[in-house]
Amino acid sequence: MSERKILIVDDEQEICQLVGMYLENNGYSWHQANNGEDALKLINQYNYELLILDIMMPIMDGWTLCKKIRETREVPVIFLTAKGEEWDKVNGLKMGADDYIVKPFSPGELIARVDAVLRRTKNHDGSSTLLKIGNIEINEKARSVFVNNKELSLTLKEYDLLHFFSKHQDYVFSREQILEKVWGIDYFGTARTVDTHIKTLRIKLGQDADYISTVWGVGYKFGMNG
Repeated sequence: MSERKILIVDDEQEICQLVGMYLENNGYSWHQANNGEDALKLINQYNYELLILDIMMPIMDGWTLCKKIRETREVPVIFLTAKGEEWDKVNGLKMGADDYIVKPFSPGELIARVDAVLRRTKNHDGSSTLLKIGNIEINEKARSVFVNNKELSLTLKEYDLLHFFSKHQDYVFSREQILEKVWGIDYFGTARTVDTHIKTLRIKLGQDADYISTVWGVGYKFGMNG
């Protein structure tokens, strides 16, 4: 039996069995729970690689379960639910879900998304290397960045700059300090290099560009509140 274990949480037995069959056919092992409380007990007992959660369940719904999980764990979460309104999807992703799939679903799409989420959040030996800042996900091992589940095409220095910022949230750095920390003390360029790279990085981050804020007369700061 594969050790790539996934927990399916859904109050419909047929859905659990159907999803479990697809997972098993693609090399995953799985457990099931029919409500959030039972799921939490299993999560505390086993080291799951990924959770597939329904939203509308008795005793504890999927929203509450996801919130509780995110208080202590970074295990990847995919919502699989009949709630297909845009607000539901946005809310699920804001709560920390890694993906959101609406029922009825395609078996092929489900497995593809499971594989994609695990590629983003796991390295070759199964240990997590994921940094999450709002909608931004940085995989340190793969040196890849995803925003809203879409991979960004960053240059080496753009990645190094974003990674440096992510490790020093809410600190204000001068251009000279950033140049030294990211480019190195032997770099002979000017501090304007920092401005150029931050400009292109902001463009690629799109709606999440305001995580990088300019502190006039000093330099830059990175944080969820801008």
